[in-house]
Amino acid sequence: MIKINNREKSVSIIGLGYVGLPLVQLFLEKNYYVYGIDIDYSKIEKLIQRKSYLSDFTDKDITKLFETGRFMIGTNYDLIKHVNTIIITVPTPLDHENNPNLTALKHSINSSIPYLKKGQLIIIESSTYPGTTEEEIKPVLEKKGFKIGEDLFLVYSPERIDPGQKEYKLQDVPKIIGGITNRCTDKGVKLYETIFNQVVPVSSAKVAEMTKMVENTQRLINISLMNEMLALSDKMNINIWEVIEAASTKPYGFTPYYPGPGIGGHCIPIDPLYLLWKARQSSIDLQLISVSKQVNDNMPMYLINRLIKILPNNKPLNLVKILVIGITYKKNINDVRESPALLFMEKLLSMDVKVDYHDPYVNQITIQDKKLFSIELNKEAINSHDCTVILTDHQNIPYQNIVDYSPMIFDTRNATKGFTNKGNVFLL
Repeated sequence: MIKINNREKSVSIIGLGYVGLPLVQLFLEKNYYVYGIDIDYSKIEKLIQRKSYLSDFTDKDITKLFETGRFMIGTNYDLIKHVNTIIITVPTPLDHENNPNLTALKHSINSSIPYLKKGQLIIIESSTYPGTTEEEIKPVLEKKGFKIGEDLFLVYSPERIDPGQKEYKLQDVPKIIGGITNRCTDKGVKLYETIFNQVVPVSSAKVAEMTKMVENTQRLINISLMNEMLALSDKMNINIWEVIEAASTKPYGFTPYYPGPGIGGHCIPIDPLYLLWKARQSSIDLQLISVSKQVNDNMPMYLINRLIKILPNNKPLNLVKILVIGITYKKNINDVRESPALLFMEKLLSMDVKVDYHDPYVNQITIQDKKLFSIELNKEAINSHDCTVILTDHQNIPYQNIVDYSPMIFDTRNATKGFTNKGNVFLL
């Protein structure tokens, strides 16, 4: 174990997933010692083998983390006794009733308590409803005898990771910080100013938590609006993609959002429901969130109904072969969490439709206890299917080949725009 002489330059990051691992990389770039903790043994094993499990990291990137000599990993929380700052980035999913599931977050706090030292800073980055840090985390720490703002410093800072996008570097995205006390906020700001180019302090942890909820709720509602406009445009024989492109020429007052097969990932389908749950505790019904969820939940079935209409009507469904392109929830990543493509495929399989898929980021997937493998995209494979359905518009897909060889294409992402010989393409 490396001895740390300057604890101010060391952090422990709990949760080495889509949020935690990029933070590890950034802290190491800023010459910090980093102790990574994850209770998922498979992740730790991958890291030991210098193998990546995230699409944004190559094996070479993982190797570079360890070549610094300042990255230590494990499943044991005793690693945090070496550091001055603990950052928690564990998942906060929904339970089976669509209520917040803070099991991983609470487990991280309770597991950390035996190793906490006075003066340490604890930063929560996991997405959660306003009030979590103050109402759920603070009392647990105080029950163990720590006074927040004096013995321990507790802040919330919403993660703003966008897997797959390359335009903005992590350190260029402004960092929101809200503490339980002013001293807590100051401690958080001081730390994050060493790795982020802009830090934005807010008046409380609740404000910081609400900021994250509002960001993703806005996206849910606007995407849902476009999905409703899609249905109307289809009835009126209007190309919704052309409409959005035209509206986007307005230099102010309009932000383009796009329709699609539904919303996936850990943020947009989850965070607004955290906010909905919290609002109902105050007898407030956030109707736009409820309706938006319903619109997006209906999208996979809407797609299937559209698909059935364009298929040759003389062929029984149990003889139809569908090729799905892309099963992740967004392009250029390997994340299938809450992906609408999986529900779309599940519904087709339940109708006895033959379904194959190609995704360069996901080699295999299990649906309805059936293991499916990504097939090779050659001329024979494409041409042997009655219809190719594009659900995720990965950039490294040979769309021209799909256009050339597919008997029929149902494009839900406008991915074939600009490719020639489009007479066989039906847009969402």
